[in-house]
Amino acid sequence: MVDHKIGTGILAISGKQVSVHYTGWLYDTTAPDNKGTKFDSSRDRGQPFKFSLGAGQVIAGWDQDVAGMCVGGQRTLTIPPELGYGARGAGGVIPPNATLVFDVELLDVA
Repeated sequence: MVDHKIGTGILAISGKQVSVHYTGWLYDTTAPDNKGTKFDSSRDRGQPFKFSLGAGQVIAGWDQDVAGMCVGGQRTLTIPPELGYGARGAGGVIPPNATLVFDVELLDVA
């Protein structure tokens, strides 16, 4: 993970409800910043994504790498298959054993 902006707000810890904006790409070493095909974005929908941190509601890489962010923070996550969707892939848009890249901005912690 790479922090682009360190937040100054509330710390995201396991058990808290977090709200994020994110964009996800397939990892591609030939693409700028390794961001290949975009497969999802809460920003494109104009709707933040909310989940309970550490509760298994998201891929393991998110539970692991969003923890420790503070509100206002912006971070790029590179998620290996074993912490993402693994051998099964997802929804026909994420192939099996894909490494994923996400830009995540932490908006709120409750």
